[in-house]
Amino acid sequence: MANRQAQFEALVQAYSADLYRFAFWLCRSRTVAEDLVQETYLRAWRALANLRSGDSAKGWLLTILRNEHARLRQRQRHEAPLDEPEMLEEIPDDKPPDDEAWLLRRALARLPEEYREPLLLQVIGGFSAQEIGKIIDASAPAVLTRLFRARQKLRAELIRESGADAGAGRKTS
Repeated sequence: MANRQAQFEALVQAYSADLYRFAFWLCRSRTVAEDLVQETYLRAWRALANLRSGDSAKGWLLTILRNEHARLRQRQRHEAPLDEPEMLEEIPDDKPPDDEAWLLRRALARLPEEYREPLLLQVIGGFSAQEIGKIIDASAPAVLTRLFRARQKLRAELIRESGADAGAGRKTS
């Protein structure tokens, strides 16, 4: 039992920040993200024997978190319809439009979830397309396509948000 607890504590210490960041980007709410991380750890504790190696722990935990988020969204759909996407709730509109970090967060929040999720797993989690595919249950080529489209949509959204011309600053031959 002591070895199991030590293993679990090491997981919590190593991955709490990454899990919280990913949960926050999924739900855009601090309290819901904290609850998702807690649920993730509860399920991880119960299934700790299923963890094959420490090398796969981060992906395993992110998969649990992603599934918990899907369960939460499913429950919310049955409880009440959403008028506005929940991901935009905590991104205020009153920030200065020249704030690059705000523009990026806003643009990411506006990406459809099917594109935002793999992009965040790659950028925040540092996962390869193959690893992301295992987490989101998609093939590596499908993940690469989603990542490509996510970057295209993100670029277009940033251009739209900043009001910049798409061709500004580019050299033409």
